[in-house]
Amino acid sequence: MDESQGLDIPIIRLRPLRERKIPKRAYDKILASIKAIGLLEPLVVYPEGDDYVILDGAQRYRALLELGVEIVPCILGQRRETFTSDRMVNQVSPMQESRMIAKSLTELDEQTISATLGLGRIGHRIKKLLLQQLHPDVALAFDQGKIGRTCAQDLTYVKPQRQKDILTAMDGYTDYSVAFARTMILKTPPALRDTRKRKHDPWDKTGQKKADLLKQLSEAEEKHDFYSRLYKQYTIDLLRLAIYARTLLTNSRIRAYLDEHQAAIVARFEAVIAETKG
Repeated sequence: MDESQGLDIPIIRLRPLRERKIPKRAYDKILASIKAIGLLEPLVVYPEGDDYVILDGAQRYRALLELGVEIVPCILGQRRETFTSDRMVNQVSPMQESRMIAKSLTELDEQTISATLGLGRIGHRIKKLLLQQLHPDVALAFDQGKIGRTCAQDLTYVKPQRQKDILTAMDGYTDYSVAFARTMILKTPPALRDTRKRKHDPWDKTGQKKADLLKQLSEAEEKHDFYSRLYKQYTIDLLRLAIYARTLLTNSRIRAYLDEHQAAIVARFEAVIAETKG
């Protein structure tokens, strides 16, 4: 059967090979795209009796059904498969999405792109300016999903080098929350703040709100210091134990006795010595 063979099939003769749920937002994009510019990619189907099973395009089928489309352009697949190319689609990163939208704006207006992608307003999604304001390390952390959009936007209120310092602190505390970022921004000296005039600077805080945020930072610092001291003490104790264990095991008489009567202890001592070497 020729896979390139195309035909128009009544939608009532189509049925998905299997149901697969996707996020509502993703489905809404598909629906809005078809509604705005039509079906760009035909469904891949395979004949089964008098009907056809959909190998690829189940979500497009759902959208077409919702839009009341009666005839659907399809391509015949070579065999009845359980695998569909939909599963091979990767989600684009924030940077990739930004570049795609920015490039589209050179040929299409914002309203058309918004309707096609089902995004409503896309102004807040065009992050080219945001990415330009971020330190490269922070931009990478944002693109990789380590920090969220709100956190990245908040960091633009300080200079790039300070952004990097805050990201380093977040790595050290293993805390990538917006609250932590904001407390660090509040502690930023005036010389390291972004000096551009804005309609509203949420970091020009005084009074109780600032005190609450600084308290959160202080608590986080205390927690970090506690675990740092705990780990340091553990390391020291482990080293001392390793020295003691090595002293015992290198004594031939003690080692012979332990091998004969306390083999389990020998194994544990060797494990301690190995851990300190690691």
